[in-house]
This record gives sequence, structure tokens and C-alpha cells, in this order.
Amino acid sequence: MQPNFKRTRFACFFAYLSMASIFSLPPMLFLTFRESYGISYTLLGTLVLINFCTQMTVDLIFTFFAKWFNIKTTVRIMPLLTSVGLAVYALVPFFFSQYAYVGLVVGTVIFSVAAGLSEVLLSPLVASLPSENPERDMSALHSLYAYGVVTVVLLSTVFFAVFGRENWMYLTLFWAALPVMSSVLFCLSPFPAVKLSADEAIKGERGHKRAVGMALCVGCIFFGSCAENSMTNWISSYVESALGISKTLGDIVGLLLFGVLLGLTRTAYAKYGRNIQKVLMWGMAGAVVCYLTAALSPLPLLSLLACVLTGICTSMLWPGTLILMEEKFPNPGVAAYALMAAGGDLGASVAPQMLGVVVDTVSASTWGQTLASALSLSPERLGMKVGMLTAAVFPILGVLLLLYIRRYFKKNRAR
Repeated sequence: MQPNFKRTRFACFFAYLSMASIFSLPPMLFLTFRESYGISYTLLGTLVLINFCTQMTVDLIFTFFAKWFNIKTTVRIMPLLTSVGLAVYALVPFFFSQYAYVGLVVGTVIFSVAAGLSEVLLSPLVASLPSENPERDMSALHSLYAYGVVTVVLLSTVFFAVFGRENWMYLTLFWAALPVMSSVLFCLSPFPAVKLSADEAIKGERGHKRAVGMALCVGCIFFGSCAENSMTNWISSYVESALGISKTLGDIVGLLLFGVLLGLTRTAYAKYGRNIQKVLMWGMAGAVVCYLTAALSPLPLLSLLACVLTGICTSMLWPGTLILMEEKFPNPGVAAYALMAAGGDLGASVAPQMLGVVVDTVSASTWGQTLASALSLSPERLGMKVGMLTAAVFPILGVLLLLYIRRYFKKNRAR
């Protein structure tokens, strides 16, 4: 009798949903950390860098040493690490405020390990479950992350409005409790056989073409991740500091709508989508337009709209590249997913950190202060706009790479 994997699929979906707090809550607290603990934008960007570098390390470990891990045990422990990391994130600054940044770093490292494991294991786990439409399941899995972002932003915004941002620690402890439920669900669910590596070792010219094709997919997910996470991590601060919109309104209209559009677009693709290469191309091109508009428009509302619409444009860049990889390399195994996750995490670490450095550099520079004065802007506001303008480079490079990818796979059968 074949096991019923419905509970397993639900456990994967709920785990991905609960992971959203790791990525969406810290950016909402950036200005609070800056005001309460005097943490610079560069160090705030470094938290994002630590987050995704830790995930990337986990990805690379699984790329080369996947066979050393018990997948079932690792998946069941993974959500508990999320809870521990968020708890440390909240409690260390609460009890040792003079070492607040150290506590934030320690908590970030712990929950980032869990995030890395989720990226490496949940996608191949869902792909291994019996399904009439695996592509739809993959898109649905990633859409739940976006809906998790919406939930976290909405409830957190209400919490801040009622209890104040200074009580952020209690909110973080609340989000730390949810992943425990994921662990319980995994303990009660059957597990399918998950491939750890590709079915065959491919050598010679065919192996070379496959390696090049995989590298191109990794590059594509890198630029897509840069485009998505630059906005995800900085939209809250950008809307408040650069556009002069209140934090409550900015989080609801900016980050919340960004997450809604991210999720709805992924859900729509899960139901109606096809021709993933064309979807990726339009997504990258649209992200270029959105970033340029957000940075250069003199109208705050138009800039805000551009920030929000980035959610549509970047929604399929990460999961879509995974779908592209699965089309070109059937049964790729956990190692291939881990390599793709490493590329995505590298982009998610480089881009937000770069924006933080740009903002601080421009704000502190003499020429930046002079230009800001000439434009009737504060140096910080100018720095934010320059940072957003710089972020447009990533989807531009993504468009160029996708043009080459289309040519490459047309000329070569990478399978």
C-alpha cells in the first residue's frame, strides 16, 4: 500500500510559510535597531549578508556531501533551529543591550542554518512526492513563502502600531513558536525516497555541456535573487527614509503589497503558467524598469508603486530558474538543488549588503552631501536613491544572461 503523502506535502508548505519571518521581520526592524542601538546601515546590511552567507555555506555543504546526511532527521530538526535562532535574536538584545549586535549576529547565524536547510531540502522533497503536476507544486511551494511574508508584515505592523516598535522582542518570540508546529508535522508524516545526486555520471563533451548549462542556471538564479532581495530587504527603510512615508503606511502599502503580488503571481503561474524562459525574461526586464523608476521618479507615489510592482516582476525569478533547471536536467538530485540554492543565496547576500554600503558611502561623502543639498534632499535620502539605482544593475545583467541562455540551450542539448 502506497503511503499517503498529503500530510508530507502540507508539512513542506507550512514549513516554507513559517520560514517567512526569517526574511521579512529583520528588515522591518532595521530603523528600530539603528535608533535603539546606533547600528549603521552597513552593519544592518551585514546582518543580511551573514544570513545568506550562512545559508550559502549550508548549500555548498549539501552540494558536495549530501550523502552524509539523513534527510528525514535533518528535515525534522530544521524547524527547531528556526525557533532557537529567533529566540536568541530576541532575548540577547533584551538582556544584554550593550552587546545587541552580537546577539543579532548569533541569532541570525542559527536561523540562517535552518533557512539554508529548507532551501536545499524542501524543493527536492516536494519534487519527489507523487503528483500529477510537479511544476505546479514547486510554484505553489514558493508562493507560500510570499504569503508568509504578507502575514508577517501585516501582523507585525499591527503589533508595532498597538504596542510600539520598542517591544519588538516579544513579537519575535511569537514568530519563534510557529516553526515548532512544522517539526511536529514532519515527525508525523511519511517521507518519499529523495535522490541525493543525478542518476548518472555524464562525462566528455556531453558532461561539459551539462556543467556549462548548470552554471548558467546558477548565474540566472543569482541575478534573480539579487533583484528580488534588494527590494525585499530595503523596501521598508526606503519607503520611510527616501520617500518620506510613515513606517506603518510604508510597511502596509510597500512591503505588504510587494509580498501579496509576489505570492499571487507565483500562484497564477502554478495554475496557468508555461514557457518559463519567456517569463524569466519579462520578469528581469520589468525589474529593471521598476528599480529605475523607484530611484529616479520625483513623485513619491510613483516610486512607491514601482517598489510594489517589483513583486510581480521578481516573483518567478528564483522558483522559475529551478523550473528551468528541472526542464533541462531531469531528476537532478539534492546536490543540484543545493548548488542552485547557493547561487540564490549568494545573490541575496551580495545585493542587500551592497545597498547598505552605497547608502552609507554616499551619505557620508562630501560630493553626496553637496549633491543632496543641490537637490534639496537629505544625504541619507540621496544615498537611498543611489542605492536603489545601483540595484538596477543586477536585473540588467540578468536580461543579458537570459539572452545567452536561450541561445545556449537552443544550440546544445544539455541533458
